[in-house]
Amino acid sequence: MPELPEVEVVKRSLKRGIINLSIKKVIIKTNKLRYILNKNKFKLIKNKKITKIRRRSKYIIIFFDSNFSMLIHLGMTGKFFFQKKNISLNLSFYHNNQKERKHDHIIFVFNSNLRLIFNDVRKFGFIKIYEKKKFLLNQHFKNLGPEPLKNKFNYNYLKTYIEGRKRTIKDLLMDQKCVSGLGNIYVNEILFFSGVRPAKKIKKITNFEIKKIIEFSKKIISKAIALGGSSIKDFSSSSGKKGSFQQHFSVYGKKDENCSKVKCGGKIKKIVIANRASFFCNKCQK
Repeated sequence: MPELPEVEVVKRSLKRGIINLSIKKVIIKTNKLRYILNKNKFKLIKNKKITKIRRRSKYIIIFFDSNFSMLIHLGMTGKFFFQKKNISLNLSFYHNNQKERKHDHIIFVFNSNLRLIFNDVRKFGFIKIYEKKKFLLNQHFKNLGPEPLKNKFNYNYLKTYIEGRKRTIKDLLMDQKCVSGLGNIYVNEILFFSGVRPAKKIKKITNFEIKKIIEFSKKIISKAIALGGSSIKDFSSSSGKKGSFQQHFSVYGKKDENCSKVKCGGKIKKIVIANRASFFCNKCQK
């Protein structure tokens, strides 16, 4: 599933491609994604101009010059592609792949002949239309914690949040109520650089380790965004460009490899926590 850095990269590429454009029509080619699509609501954004594009956690929000906004979640395999009518642009890595094109579910046609295609193989993503005044009250935002790059995600916040809890630190950081936007890839990397084992119980986390988790959450997420995210399997931006942060993984997917830290001498091990693969160094993570 795309995590915060990947969703941020998609948001930025959408801003470059469709900001200030008006939607000429919406072509819906499937009955539902994660949720049943309300075709009548999509009619409400016809001939409306996109004025802003934002991101909250793993969600993308598109604002129009009307009373409506559009909420997008990419799910496991959701992605966007640009397509220019009658012009062969190398904007999509599956440009002529009919096997992939059958998973094009929603097509936004703009007044500039540009098309924005939402493709989702597994159909776990969704797109919803909301009235602006009801937008922030929707169920998807209700329990989200602060994002890792925000000032609110700091030592005092995390120290207070973990008090009295009995979970593992990996499980807690994956919980969107604690910190929103993090997922399995980045939590593994954050805990590696913080020197904390993913299975460590919260009650045993020290103040020093809390500070390290905050520090490396901000550093790793910032670096991942700068590098275009992590292209695991088929992730790319809406222009088809793949990220490169996966080239900098230190533990994720590196079972039985040597620890990358100088003079450590440890080995990367793999365990399963809450049904998710967890990677850690058996020597430098305590």
